[in-house]
Amino acid sequence: MFGKSLIQRIVLKPPFKYEFPVNEQACLLFVREGAFQYKMDDIQIGVPTNYSLLLNCVKSGKQIHHSDAKNFCEVVIVTFHLDVLKKIYNREIPLILQPSIKVSNQSSGKVNNDFLIQKYIEGLLFYFENPSLVNDEVLVLKLKEIILLLSQTQEAGTIQVILSQLFSPRTYTFKQIIEANLFSQLTVEKLAQQTNLSVSSFKREFTKLYNDTPANYIRNKKLEKAAELLLASDQRISDIAFNCGFNDLANFTKSFNDKFHSTPTNYRLNQIDK
Repeated sequence: MFGKSLIQRIVLKPPFKYEFPVNEQACLLFVREGAFQYKMDDIQIGVPTNYSLLLNCVKSGKQIHHSDAKNFCEVVIVTFHLDVLKKIYNREIPLILQPSIKVSNQSSGKVNNDFLIQKYIEGLLFYFENPSLVNDEVLVLKLKEIILLLSQTQEAGTIQVILSQLFSPRTYTFKQIIEANLFSQLTVEKLAQQTNLSVSSFKREFTKLYNDTPANYIRNKKLEKAAELLLASDQRISDIAFNCGFNDLANFTKSFNDKFHSTPTNYRLNQIDK
């Protein structure tokens, strides 16, 4: 449509390496049979049958591979071109394509086994078997349908980060991403994803910039904020713990006591007495 390839079905015989054309903007790769490995730098993601991989191909790698010589791999690829999306959504861009509030450079993400996406792919196969029925109206409907389905998956937040980069291609610095997520409940693994780095590369970069480990630095920042809130507000301690990125009150209390040699309750009372 509009001179662009939107939907492809490929069958790869192992061992294989498949390179994406360089003009692709973002794409969803659904594994109908078999499995493949996606690698960018030292990040590697395995994608099995009925799972999908969403990529911003402008900012990430453009190759999938598999060295297992036993099974072939069938992949259906839906490509999202910026100019095509602008044409089919000429009045209002859906929320999942609008700039995300997350400060993140993440350019790839695995979409877990989703029944509706699986049924969507099965419906696409009908058109591969009956190509004479395909026209621009059908392609517009199918493109809008997959965007709607992606917005309803558990990974919708990550999907929005990746797809919205097509419309707002901003790149954040490493420190911007860290500072924006300091008080979230993201693990080190999730933070590494936001910076588009592997966990090992993320830890090296973090230590170089902050002269501390990610876990220690982030925990101290959360505890320092909690101490400020204990004195500056009358929020419940459990609410302060949650707002500072702790999802377990007992763990928060122990960490707070280790740093300030006082429980949160006593810390608040002692400072008020002074």
